[in-house]
Amino acid sequence: METGGAMLRPVLLLLLLLAAAAEASADNRTTVVFILAGQSNMGGRGGATRGGVWDGVVPPQCAPSPHILRLNPALRWEEAREPLHAGIDQGNVVGVGPGMSFAHAVLHAHAFFPPGTVVGLVPCAQGATAITDWQRGTRLYNRMLTRTRAALAQPINNKKLAALLWYQGEADTIRREDALAYTSRMETFVRDVRRDLAMPNLLVIQVGLATGQGKFIQPVREAQRAVKLPNVKYVDAKGLPVANDYTHLTTPAQVLLGKMLAKTYLTTL
Repeated sequence: METGGAMLRPVLLLLLLLAAAAEASADNRTTVVFILAGQSNMGGRGGATRGGVWDGVVPPQCAPSPHILRLNPALRWEEAREPLHAGIDQGNVVGVGPGMSFAHAVLHAHAFFPPGTVVGLVPCAQGATAITDWQRGTRLYNRMLTRTRAALAQPINNKKLAALLWYQGEADTIRREDALAYTSRMETFVRDVRRDLAMPNLLVIQVGLATGQGKFIQPVREAQRAVKLPNVKYVDAKGLPVANDYTHLTTPAQVLLGKMLAKTYLTTL
């Protein structure tokens, strides 16, 4: 029996070492965190523009993955799945947005991220909101900061806030004065977010409007392009397929937008 026990001890030791190595590897995984903010096209209306319900169609590019997490309404990380903004974009029927296809595209960039990398998504968008609804001190601004700080405080190792993805401006196409003020308001918003998160160089990727709720779409688009702050990138959604409501991107368009956002993000690494 003593001989058998002696033979088992090296095996048990090896198993313990392997388990410890696996645990250490998991603990050392990189989690890159992204804020998703803005209005309905960031919240996601893909497949949710008819009949007041989401059609439930999830493209393969938006499938759940154990390597993609979302911060839920209770401020806890969970495996992400469509619709990402369920319980966040309050009072609206939500569907597919750009977040999941973005996350998958980032994870496929093996040249930049090691195996085991996790993408953490922090949904914060709210439909039908103007940029003034996001100014410092407003409910939406404070909610975004609270959710972001909670995401970074969760017990996931090696977390890094990588970028703010911003798709908003449709509500600012209704009045000319709002359209013309968009550049200064956006620059103020970015400065405030960076200051309050103590990240003066936080990457911000804004989406150029594909549609709008008013007739001043082009002035807002021009105002978006006129933002001159460092480390603010621009992705143009114009020309992507729009749903029958003439306002929201279709599911395939959201998949494409997510990939476009990922491509822009990866060029900054």
